[in-house]
Amino acid sequence: MMLLDILNQVVDIDTDIFLSINRMHSPFFDYFMSAYSGKWIWVPMYAAIWYVMLRNFHWKVTLFCMIGLALVITIADQTGATLIRPYVERLRPANLENPISDMVHIVNSYRGGRYGFPSCHAANTFGLAFFIWFLFRKRWLTVFIMGWALLTCYSRIYLGVHFPGDLLAGTFIGLIAAYIVYRLFLKVSGHKTMEKVPHIYAPILVGGLTILGILIYSAVMVL
Repeated sequence: MMLLDILNQVVDIDTDIFLSINRMHSPFFDYFMSAYSGKWIWVPMYAAIWYVMLRNFHWKVTLFCMIGLALVITIADQTGATLIRPYVERLRPANLENPISDMVHIVNSYRGGRYGFPSCHAANTFGLAFFIWFLFRKRWLTVFIMGWALLTCYSRIYLGVHFPGDLLAGTFIGLIAAYIVYRLFLKVSGHKTMEKVPHIYAPILVGGLTILGILIYSAVMVL
């Protein structure tokens, strides 16, 4: 009984934090967060990461890297969507069956799927971010890629489709998936961390330009 009480308290705190964050909104950030949370908007940055790999690694190592990233995202995504969500059955905040749905700010009538624990967005983005961190071990790329993943998680609260607890669980799943696949990648590829990595700032530049583009788009849309 005590464990159930503690669990209920944790859920209540999670809900209060969600509502505190979700109620802070504006037309500008409605456009920004909706665009930022999209999957395809970040393809140029992913291409820039691939470019850095091609310029620094043997093509076979690059191939193993790409397979590794695909495995990280697949494992993270399916662990959340297939192995956990159907059993936990935690409704998304914006789901109309959720008692708090009337208090949730949503954008463009987007409510996501039915269940949200854990967050696959968090699992996928942090899975990629942790794998890139393990792979390159470069400070500014790590800071940028972690910030990108963190803001992605914030956007999911802003859009009303995930509780903070969903995102924390997804982040943990992404970390575990990235670590396991990275250790396997090292054994298969024989890759060793490089002290100097030419063109390492390409993903930061491309990602920064993407964010600038989203900011300009959001500003234009609210005029």
